[in-house]
Amino acid sequence: MSDKRLTMKEAIARFVDDGDVVAAEGFTHLIPFAAGHEIIRQRKKDLTLCRLTPDLIYDQMVAAGVARKLVFGWIGNPGVGSLHAIRRAIEKGVPRPLEIEEYSHFGLLSRLKAGASGLPFMPLVTYHGTELPHVNPNIRPVTCPFTGEALYAVPSLTPDVTIVHAQRADKQGNTQVWGLLGIQKEAAFAARKVIVVVEEVVDEEAIRSDPNRTLIPGIIVSAVVEEPFGAHPSYVQGYYDRDNDFYVTWDALSRTQEGIERYLDELVYGVEDRVAYERRLDPELRERLKPLPFLSRAVNYGLYR
Repeated sequence: MSDKRLTMKEAIARFVDDGDVVAAEGFTHLIPFAAGHEIIRQRKKDLTLCRLTPDLIYDQMVAAGVARKLVFGWIGNPGVGSLHAIRRAIEKGVPRPLEIEEYSHFGLLSRLKAGASGLPFMPLVTYHGTELPHVNPNIRPVTCPFTGEALYAVPSLTPDVTIVHAQRADKQGNTQVWGLLGIQKEAAFAARKVIVVVEEVVDEEAIRSDPNRTLIPGIIVSAVVEEPFGAHPSYVQGYYDRDNDFYVTWDALSRTQEGIERYLDELVYGVEDRVAYERRLDPELRERLKPLPFLSRAVNYGLYR
């Protein structure tokens, strides 16, 4: 397979278009902040942003005005409170109106599983007794053709582009993830284009030596971006911890649009890339977030001749 390595600037310019449906996944862990910042810097517009939990990165993207719609399973600043920019966009249309479409986590996962499977919808036994079907017309009642059971169905979701952050990949895009998993695999297989952002690009032999850790095969990957510290302030298992102080700080600074604009001016628009971003942070931050080594034991896959 070909060498798919690009810079972040090249990957976003080539594979994210205005008006796209974008899924940037990673559940608490491995959130692709660097990619989101580059989308903001390139001033993409009218995007439909999909995530199980929008987290701070979508709050920043909504505040920057790149999104027209948000598709999600739960909204909040995890462990802290509200996402004020998203709330401001919904309630006041600042900086622009934001359309929303809400599911449960499992409902949104099921939409991507349907998309990845080439199915038009996915039936669910959940949603009975909830209000979501009353506020989301895309959650519809259906009847099981085999048992007559009353079910609900959600439509397939096929993003124009899915972006995931991971620990490592080879230059062909074979991507390995460990630690807490989200729905990166389903989002990648459902998408027409896939950008993987990794802490490090490794040689093919490193991937082949531990094949069960490969979550996304290179055959479906459009671009590989090597971007160390690219998930900060979220965390990357084995590389750096979650920057909890930033999540608390965000709650205060994001309470006004002016506060967010100052942040964007300094750490997104005001820097050329992730290297420049990290230079603006506390020089001791990377060391404080660095975990101690804790290696898993090797397994014997066997060498078959």
